[in-house]
Amino acid sequence: MSKLGFIGLGIMGAPMAGHLVKAGHEVFLTTRSKVPAELLTGQAVACASAQEVAEKADIIFMMLPDTPDVAKVLFGDKGVAAGLKSNAKGKTVVDMSSISPMDTKDFAKKINELGCDYLDAPVSGGEVGAKAASLTIMIGGPDAAFERVKPLFELMGKNITLVGGNGDGQTCKVANQIIVALNIAAVGEALLFASKAGADPAKVRQALMGGFAASRILEVHGERMIKRTFNPGFRIGLHQKDLGLALAGARSLGVALPQTASAAQLMQVCSANGMQDLDHSALVRALELMAGHEVAKA
Repeated sequence: MSKLGFIGLGIMGAPMAGHLVKAGHEVFLTTRSKVPAELLTGQAVACASAQEVAEKADIIFMMLPDTPDVAKVLFGDKGVAAGLKSNAKGKTVVDMSSISPMDTKDFAKKINELGCDYLDAPVSGGEVGAKAASLTIMIGGPDAAFERVKPLFELMGKNITLVGGNGDGQTCKVANQIIVALNIAAVGEALLFASKAGADPAKVRQALMGGFAASRILEVHGERMIKRTFNPGFRIGLHQKDLGLALAGARSLGVALPQTASAAQLMQVCSANGMQDLDHSALVRALELMAGHEVAKA
């Protein structure tokens, strides 16, 4: 059994940390608010700071909202780096947040200089995947560190891939978010078109699931659009942040991503109308506002 740390116990982080606790590991936990009582079982211990977690754990996981949050937890007052300075030998920092690939490379370099390995390991699968331990995990970092942490990844996910060096995991996640966003927009447009034309969107979705248009997005998020169940599995505000990373990266690379920009604008319409905390399937609401028509009634 390993001594593990987990920082960030939100919608995704709490169930992910829970799988490590249930496997019998000693897990040191901290988060911005109070550590959920249901996690404090077995050998789980609540800590006062990220520094304390880093001092006590050999492998430190982070699951945080955005790049500035990761920077603060790593290098801010009572952060991970402060905890590593007193005892860094053989430790590994694993960032499972979805953040900037360029900043990730800088973070990894600074942690490496303290004598620790660093893995960027963002995930896909949302709250459902986090709870079911079926996340897709995309990893960037050295082979040896990956092999060391892989059995722990297997407690949280199913599709686990070492993509390349530090930053490559985050690059893969940005690519994932582009594909997901464009698919949500496509499903939203298709169901809105069908509904406005007078067809039953539920039966249209059922028919499409048997053809080449079938997809996980049509299956899960298409149903959300029809049933109007927009309680968050993955919030619009977070997906909007990820598309911002994609567009910022595209600018630095000299690449045009016109469809990504369009999806980002649809999410901005939702955020401007107070829907940033709804599930990203609610992107369809932007299309509905422009059409003056809803795919279905609640």
